[in-house]
Amino acid sequence: MNLKTNLLFASIVLALTACSQSLPQVPALGDPLVQAARTTQTTRTAQIWLTTPDGRQKIAAQPGVAFKSGVTPVSGAVTVDPKVTYQSIKGFGAALTESSAYLMTDKMSGTQRSALLRQLFDPAGGIGLSYVRIPLGASDFARSSYTYHDLPAGVVDESLTSFSLARDEQYVLPLARDIRATSPEVRFMGTPWSAPAWMKDTAHLNGGQLLPEWRSAYSNYLLRAVQGYAQSGVPLDMLTLQNEPRHETGGYPSMRLEPADAAGLVKQLAPALQNAGLQTGLLGWDHNWDDTSYPLALLGDQGARDALAGTAFHCYGGDVSAQSKIRDAYPDKDVYFTECSGGGWATNWGNNLAWNVQHLVIGATRNWARTVLLWNLALDPQGGPTNGGCSNCRGVVTVDPASGGVTLNEEYYALGHAARFVRPGAVRIASASYGAGNIQTVAFRNPDGTRALIVLNGSSSNRKVQVVENGAGFTYTLPAGAVATITWPAS
Repeated sequence: MNLKTNLLFASIVLALTACSQSLPQVPALGDPLVQAARTTQTTRTAQIWLTTPDGRQKIAAQPGVAFKSGVTPVSGAVTVDPKVTYQSIKGFGAALTESSAYLMTDKMSGTQRSALLRQLFDPAGGIGLSYVRIPLGASDFARSSYTYHDLPAGVVDESLTSFSLARDEQYVLPLARDIRATSPEVRFMGTPWSAPAWMKDTAHLNGGQLLPEWRSAYSNYLLRAVQGYAQSGVPLDMLTLQNEPRHETGGYPSMRLEPADAAGLVKQLAPALQNAGLQTGLLGWDHNWDDTSYPLALLGDQGARDALAGTAFHCYGGDVSAQSKIRDAYPDKDVYFTECSGGGWATNWGNNLAWNVQHLVIGATRNWARTVLLWNLALDPQGGPTNGGCSNCRGVVTVDPASGGVTLNEEYYALGHAARFVRPGAVRIASASYGAGNIQTVAFRNPDGTRALIVLNGSSSNRKVQVVENGAGFTYTLPAGAVATITWPAS
């Protein structure tokens, strides 16, 4: 079956059976939060969606479980306390690279593309992704290297007279507008990989540093990018100062930006954005968990700290607890998780699902992340098109360029267990979590009051999970290695 046939068949099944069972690879249709909200206090029932490590069930609706009052928590119970609150959530999603946008535009029919966008961004017909990161200029996943102001060697233009977003209007911006049309609540983040080559000490996009004399011009360049995106119908909620500022490589567009340089840039850019009437927030770091010295140094600069909304993190080194280290040092600054990729180095479907849920969906949010974003939204079966860098990365979905057919990868379901049930504006609330190899959880209160509890059984045997809120609760047996999202109405 192709995607269109899958969705049509799912609609027919729902109409005939009035249930929310899902087809293989396609999540159950119908808004789970609406289902939870409709449950009355006298018939309070937990709704459960399950993914098993063998892939036989994928965000599949299970029979509801009724709450019982007067429950005494047993040892190891998952006690949810909505009175203890943490950060609010902006969304879950992935990156719309030029490679992803190209595949979804040129290698899929209009019908196929619309169906895929619904599966990705519609919470009723898909998994409801709600946040998208966009490289501003070329990354290692583009059809070629470019910025918005490329000039011949030896030519400079401080006034940016030839600045243009025309390249992004080929694929990225039109698809971003299609995403907004599919789900208007989706927000976007922009991230540069490199300043234009003429502004750098190497005069090359791949590697090098920004020359101090061009800092003002580069600040204006980023301002124009944010303005241009807004004028093109894709307002940027956040802008990170530089992708991976301590990963300088000759293999693809990249740029070293040390803390002092980043502080100087943000002090110029923040007032420029404000004076232009733009509400885009600024984030520092945007690199791995294994280096906390950089974000601490950047936030240690008073002027930069005042201008920054917070810091962003990637998964490729270190431990997720680094996010809490930065948050504890500067509790008034937000944390965002912005990049991680699966790939050919890890091919076990169930293990990949569990890793993403443990470290990102649960781990990143329990360590203050307001977003959880993966890398490429879509790649082809060879992990491309690439522009240097990773040669075997895996997208959230895989698009066959010959047929336009789509494979929904394990990352799709890991994100779906959060994105579909935890909506923008939700607040993380207290829940027990018992460590690697056992039951791990994270809980949220949605804007409509419904609860969403994500549970991973990281052990090799089935586990009974008792969930308790305000003296009422239920018990559910979670298969080994499985993930469940459980929703229920407010008590």
